[in-house]
Amino acid sequence: MSRSVHDAPLPELLLPQTQLQRDARELARHYEGVFSPQTVERVVFESYAALRRTARVTAHLPSLSRRFATDRLKALAQAEGRVDKDVPEVLFICVQNSGRSQMAAALMADRSEGRVHVRSAGSLPASGIDENCRAAMAEVGLDLTSEYPKPLTDDVVAAADVVISMGCGDACAVYPGKRYLDWDVSDPAGQDLDRVRSIRDDIDDRVRQALPEIVGMTPATAPGAPSSGGATREAASP
Repeated sequence: MSRSVHDAPLPELLLPQTQLQRDARELARHYEGVFSPQTVERVVFESYAALRRTARVTAHLPSLSRRFATDRLKALAQAEGRVDKDVPEVLFICVQNSGRSQMAAALMADRSEGRVHVRSAGSLPASGIDENCRAAMAEVGLDLTSEYPKPLTDDVVAAADVVISMGCGDACAVYPGKRYLDWDVSDPAGQDLDRVRSIRDDIDDRVRQALPEIVGMTPATAPGAPSSGGATREAASP
């Protein structure tokens, strides 16, 4: 029995493309006067493509892509001085953005009580959040179930006032006028839950020590170009 055209399988990207175009139109309306529709559409489709490279399940990828694109557009607007920053921006980066940087971002967002805005990203993002990291954070009342690994992009680095590396070294661009910290934190990947709890507590101690100075910072408003110097990079003590 022959199938109607309604029964025929659709090309893999047809439905995502329709959804992505709809998201791009909505975000373009939100950013009217800030970015052109073409710029917004490019960021939306780039965000989808970046997340799809490591995704194990693609069912919710368009919605995650919209979240990722929305945050990138906000970061780009901040970096270019098109919108103001009310509080300091902190970016945590590690290799996979599935453990250390996710825990650090959640802890700083919670401990700062809205006085800091936090992002996280990875130089080689994994396909999902480490389950023991998720469990360890749930024990202290912080839910990572809606989080996802995100690739490191120049826009989020440019928007940050403080960039804290947790294992990716110099994988991100260096912009003048920003503070760069290197935290020597153990990798929770493959560790048992007790070890991950210890890593969580180490990160929490570092967050609490760093927070007063970060909260006291004045958010930078002037955009800076990538550079090999002119920024402050230091290793923070445990």
